[in-house]
Amino acid sequence: MVYLSKVTAFIRKEFLIQSSYWMAFIFSWLGILISAATFYFISKLLNSENMISVKAYGAGYFPYVLIGIAFSGYFSTAMHTFSGNIRSEQITGTLEAMLVTPTRLSTIIISLSLWDFIFTSINAVIYLFFGAVFFKVDFTQMNIIASLLILTLTVISLSGIGIISASFIIVFKKGDPVSWLVTISSGFFSGVFFPVEVLPKYLRVFSYFLPLTYSLKGLRHAILQGYSIGMLLPEIAVLFAFCIILTPLSIKIFGYALRCAKISGSLTHY
Repeated sequence: MVYLSKVTAFIRKEFLIQSSYWMAFIFSWLGILISAATFYFISKLLNSENMISVKAYGAGYFPYVLIGIAFSGYFSTAMHTFSGNIRSEQITGTLEAMLVTPTRLSTIIISLSLWDFIFTSINAVIYLFFGAVFFKVDFTQMNIIASLLILTLTVISLSGIGIISASFIIVFKKGDPVSWLVTISSGFFSGVFFPVEVLPKYLRVFSYFLPLTYSLKGLRHAILQGYSIGMLLPEIAVLFAFCIILTPLSIKIFGYALRCAKISGSLTHY
């Protein structure tokens, strides 16, 4: 109960801050509609009947790319929310105060960024809503349980990378190589805008090392074709492996980064 109350307090704090800027919500959702419409009309230029890799998901190019842009937001959130919130807490002078409270390090790390993932989830739902209402995308076959399972594993695995990224911010303040490397590669290699199968084999190899590749593949099958958990076991197994490797590793690296910053006296510097 104590853990839940602390997490809830963090979420409430972020919600109150964000909701005070209500125009930002409106422009954010308007941007989603414009983004979806842009790819809808781009899809009109393509002959999806000849796109064999896209047809494997039982839909045309627009439903394919809609899932990509809707759920790649989790990647962007994971890459920037941890480091961004750490930076913000440093600037406001509250980071050190939180760390001296009797709260576990993992609780602080997770709670600081939980609201951002909630807001990303709201945006993903809005993408799907606009796709269904304005552009007639068929989501009637969606397997909700399988989709939520893959989404949960996606958030956990991507968060591990995001926490490692935040560790560099703690120590070096600027110049985070993890975020830079993963950000520039994921949009291209993970199948956000086009199937990874169209890449040459020597480039396709890079997609195998990115959680988002397996996440988007599984989500497309679950949402557009109603694949069951059993049918998605290959993607689920790989995402689970990413989770059990990256989560404890990222916490250890973050803890080490904090110790280094405390020893050097740079924890509150920015």
